[in-house]
Amino acid sequence: MQILKEVVPSASRLGWLMPRRVWEGAYGQVTQRVFQDAADRLGVSLIPMLVQDSTESEYGHVFAEIAPAPPDAIGVSDIADFFPYRRLIVELVERSRLPAIYGYREYVEAGGLMAYEGELGELGRRMGDDVHEILNGAKPGDIPIYQQTAFALIINLKAANALGLTMPPSLLVRADEVIE
Repeated sequence: MQILKEVVPSASRLGWLMPRRVWEGAYGQVTQRVFQDAADRLGVSLIPMLVQDSTESEYGHVFAEIAPAPPDAIGVSDIADFFPYRRLIVELVERSRLPAIYGYREYVEAGGLMAYEGELGELGRRMGDDVHEILNGAKPGDIPIYQQTAFALIINLKAANALGLTMPPSLLVRADEVIE
């Protein structure tokens, strides 16, 4: 959310595309509180864009719902359910003429504005280490929770130009990759 706010400092409403099952599920209250706290810190209203099922028609429906009063920018959850529909999601965001941030670089490669992704290789190595410890007798509950530390910011300047956005130089300097 913070990166979106840097790109669109005037933003007062940020949409967040995520599965309804995450927003309302077993950890829904925690999820909602974390997202709302982040929005409050940035001084923006959070607009949940909840997808019931991962289908083309459902994505179209969610974007049609926001059309009358669109948010100023959109964040797309990095939930794996969305990944097969990344091109469709990018197209719907483009049609909405909204800046968006995604959880994987493949969205940027499909034409999206920017992505902030965790280092999947690091995550995979850590999971392998955990499995190794378990196979050697460690109790899963005794293994510390891993907090990812490596992230990459990818920015697509072609998408920025299409939206009429000037990317802040401070953000471009922090980017791990800038696609021109």
